[in-house]
Amino acid sequence: MRLEIRCLGPWEVEVDGVPVAVAGRRRIGVLARLALTGGKAVSQDRLVADVWAHGSAATASKQLHIVVSKLRETLSPRLIETLPGGGYRLAVEQVDACEFTRLAERARAARAEGATASADGLFRRALGLWRGAALTEVDTPWARLEADRLEHERLAVLEDHAELRLAVGDERAVADELAAHVRAHPHRERPAAQLMLALYRDGRAPEALEVYQRLRRAMVEELGIEPGAELRRVHQAVLVKDPVLDLAPSRQVATGISAPPAELPADVRSFTARGAEIERLRAELTDGAAVTVLSGPGGIGKSALAVHVAHALAGRFSDGVVYVNLRGSTTGLAPLAPLEALRHLLRSLGLDGTAVPANLDEAAARYRSLTAASDLLVLLDNARDVRQVRPLIPSGRRCRVMITSRDLLATLDNARHLHVGELDDATAITLLTRTVGPGRVDAEPDAARKLVRHCGGFPLALRIVGARLAARPDWSLSDLAVRLADATRRLDLLEYADLAVRASISVSHRQLGEEPAGHDAARLLPLLGLLDLAEHTPATTAALSGWSEHRAEIALGQLLDAHLLEPTGPGRFQFHDLVGLYAREQDVPCGEATGAVSRVLHHYAASSRRASELLRGGRGVTVKDFHPEQPGEPIDTVEAANGWLDRERDNLLAAVRQAARTADSATMSLTNTVQWLYDLRGWFAEVVEVSAEPLRQAKETEDWQGAAFLLQGLGFVYQQAGHFEQSVSLLLESLACWDKAGHPERKAGTFNDLGITYTLIGRYDDALDALENALDLVQRAGRRAPEASVRNNLVHLHYRQGSCEEAVAEARRALEMTRELDDTSSLGIAHDTLADALRAHGLLQEAVPEFRRGIELQLENGYTMGAAVSRWWLGHTLHDLGRHEQARREWRESLELLCEARLLAPVEMAGYLAQPVPDTPGPIKHQL
Repeated sequence: MRLEIRCLGPWEVEVDGVPVAVAGRRRIGVLARLALTGGKAVSQDRLVADVWAHGSAATASKQLHIVVSKLRETLSPRLIETLPGGGYRLAVEQVDACEFTRLAERARAARAEGATASADGLFRRALGLWRGAALTEVDTPWARLEADRLEHERLAVLEDHAELRLAVGDERAVADELAAHVRAHPHRERPAAQLMLALYRDGRAPEALEVYQRLRRAMVEELGIEPGAELRRVHQAVLVKDPVLDLAPSRQVATGISAPPAELPADVRSFTARGAEIERLRAELTDGAAVTVLSGPGGIGKSALAVHVAHALAGRFSDGVVYVNLRGSTTGLAPLAPLEALRHLLRSLGLDGTAVPANLDEAAARYRSLTAASDLLVLLDNARDVRQVRPLIPSGRRCRVMITSRDLLATLDNARHLHVGELDDATAITLLTRTVGPGRVDAEPDAARKLVRHCGGFPLALRIVGARLAARPDWSLSDLAVRLADATRRLDLLEYADLAVRASISVSHRQLGEEPAGHDAARLLPLLGLLDLAEHTPATTAALSGWSEHRAEIALGQLLDAHLLEPTGPGRFQFHDLVGLYAREQDVPCGEATGAVSRVLHHYAASSRRASELLRGGRGVTVKDFHPEQPGEPIDTVEAANGWLDRERDNLLAAVRQAARTADSATMSLTNTVQWLYDLRGWFAEVVEVSAEPLRQAKETEDWQGAAFLLQGLGFVYQQAGHFEQSVSLLLESLACWDKAGHPERKAGTFNDLGITYTLIGRYDDALDALENALDLVQRAGRRAPEASVRNNLVHLHYRQGSCEEAVAEARRALEMTRELDDTSSLGIAHDTLADALRAHGLLQEAVPEFRRGIELQLENGYTMGAAVSRWWLGHTLHDLGRHEQARREWRESLELLCEARLLAPVEMAGYLAQPVPDTPGPIKHQL
C-alpha cells in the first residue's frame, strides 16, 4: 500500500494513487508530524507536545490515541505502526517536503562535482514540488517553525539555482524570475545581487542600478542599515563596468545545460484589443487552469490571441514554451497525427532516436513522464478534435496548455473554454486604421464603419480589406464598401489575400522566365514542386533537372534572389508554404514529372548506399539486382558520410515515402539502406513508420527478396526497442521470405539478428542454433567480414552461458579476423566484445584497455550508441576494481553521449547520476 503526502502547498493525501480526505486540525497535525520524520519513529510525548502544544498532557494523550485510531480508519491500519513505549511510525512512501530536501542535497552535490546539467535538472525538480506555502493547515508553534525552515530552504534553493544558471549565461530568463523574487523579498541581498548581475549581463545596466537603489532605500528606511559589502561591491562593479562581471563565452557551452524551448511564432505587432479575453487567459494560465481551449470560426483570430498571450507569459515558465501546429483546418495538408505531434513535443523536451517510441501509447506515456515535474507552457494550435489533442496534454501540475480549434472540444477533460467572437466595431476600426493609416479612415468614417460591418468583425477579413486598400492607394474606402455591399461578390472579394499572394508569386515567376539568365530558375520552380523534400540542395536539384550541380546551384540562387525560396543553411533551401502550394499547382508534363522524381529517388538510393558502405567498412547494405541510375553524392570519408546523414535525415524519410507512394524502382533499396543508417543512429521510430508501405508493396507484388530485407531491418529495430516477441516474429517471417525468393543462402544476416534477439531474452539454445546457421552460411560463401560479425555475437552467448574461457578465445579470434580485413568500422565493436568477455571472466584489469580502444574507434566511426554502451560497462568494470571516481566519469560520459544522441533527457541523466551505482538506462539495456 503506497501512501503519499504533500504539504508544500494545499494539504493532499493519496493512498495507492487515490485522494483521501483527512479532516480535522489534530488529525492533520499528527499525520504531518509523523510524515515529516521521513518514516522515523516519533514518541508519544513529542507528538503531544508538538501537536497539542498548550493542552493538558493527560487529556492530550487520550486524544492522541483517538486521533491515531481515526487516521487508521481513514487510511489503513497498516500505515501507522505502534511502537514499544508508546511511540508511532508512519509507513509513508513519499512526502514532498522530504523529497524536496533530498533533491536539493543531490543538486548541490552534483554542482560541486561539476555536473552542471544534472544539478540544473535536480534543482528544477526540487522547486517544481512547491505548489504554495507549506503546512498552512497546521498552526502550532512546531508547524510554524517547520514551515519557516522549509520556506527558508526553498529560497536558498531558488537562489542556488539562479547562481548555477547565471554561471552558464542564462541571464535573460533568470532576470525575469529573480525580479519577482526580489519584489516578494525586498530585504534579501543575495537575490538582489544576482538580479543586478543578470540585468547587467543582459545589457540593462540602468535597471541593475535601480535594483540597488530600491533595496538600499528599503533597508535604510525600514531597517536602519546599509546594504552589505557584497551587494555594494556588485553595485560599484556595475557603475564602472568592471569586466569581472562578464561571463566568458566558452562557459555556456561547457556546462551541458540546454536552453529551454522557445518555439512560439512571432507575435502580431498590430494585435488589437481583446482586453477581456487577454486578462482572462492570463488569469487562468497563472492561477491554475491546466488546459484552456480557445474556440471559434476560422479567421476569428484564435491563433493570434493565443500566441500574443503566450509571448506575454513565456518568462513565467522555467522549462520553456513549446508550440505545435496540428493542422486541423489547414487547406491542402492533412491534420497532424497524434504520434507525429508527440514526436515533435518529445524532441522539444530533449529526446530523439529510441527515446521517441514508435507506438502512440508508449510515446504518450514517455511524454507524461517527462512533463511530470515540468514548468512548461504548451500551445497546441489549430486542433482538429479531442482525439488529436488528448495524448498531448502534459501531466505536470505546473504545466499549462492552450489549444486553439474550430471545434469546441467540449469532451476534453479538465479544460476551461473561451469562445473567441467577432471584434466590436470600435476595435475593428482600430485594426483597419493600423493597416491603411489614420488619414484615410478619418477622411471617410462612415465608409470605414460600413467596411467593418461587411467584414463581420473577422480579423482575417479586415486584414484582407486593409491589404487591398494598402495596395491600391487610388481606391477610396467608399469604393471598396460599395463592392463589398454586393453579397454575391463579398466572399470572392474577401479571398483577395490568397489571390494576391498567388498573383505576386506568379509575377516573380514570370519575370524570371522573361530574362534569358532566369530561364533555368523559372523552369526549375515547378520541378521542385514535384518533390516532397523538406529542403532542396544543389545535388538533389541537379538530379531532378538533369543539369550539372553548378548549373542547378545558380538556378537555386536565382529563386532565392526572387524570394521564391528561403535559405535554411549553407547550400540548403526551402519553400515558404504558399510558394510551395503555387509550385505544386504548376503543370509539368506527366512523363517529364515521373522521370524527374525518379532521378531524385535514385540519387538518394545511390548516396545512401555509399554512406552505408563507408560506415560499415566497405560492406554496404544492398538489394541485389538493383542498380541506381544516378551516381549519387561524392561521399568519400566516414566523416563525410556521418555529416551527410545528419543533414539529409528529414529528406531521406520524405524520399522513402515518395518512392513508396509512386512505386518507384528505387523503393526497396532506398528503404532498406535508410533502415540501416537510421538503426546506426538509434532513429528507430521513423524506421518503423516509413517501412510499412514499402513492405506492403513488396508482399503484394511478391517481391520476397525486398520483403526479406525490410522484415530483417524491422526485426532489428524492435529488438533494439526491447519488443523481443515482435522482433522474433519479424525475423522468422524474413527467413520465410528468403525461402519464397529462392535464396535460402542469403539468410545469414537474418539468422545473425535472430541469434542476438534470442541471446538477449535468454533463449540460449535457440540463439546458438541461429548463430551456427548464420556461421555455416557465411563460411560456405567465403564471406570473412560477416563471419567475424557472427563470431563476435557468439562471444556474448558463450559468456552468458558461463563458458567464459571459450568466450575470450572466440573474442580474440573475431578481433584478429577484423584486423586482417582492415574493417575499421567493426574493429571498435570487436574490442568492446573482447572487453565484455574479459570482464565476464573476471579479468577486469585486462578488460579496461580493450574498452578504451573500442570507445575510441567507435567514436571515430560515428557509432555513438556503441560508444555509450562501451563507456557504461567500462564504468562498471572500474567500479568493481575500486576506482570509483573514474567509474563515475565513464557513466557520466555514457549518459552525455545518450543525451547528445537525444536518447535521454537531461532530467533523466540527473536521476541516474544521483544513484551510487546507477541503474542501466533503457537505451543500453537492449544492447549486447
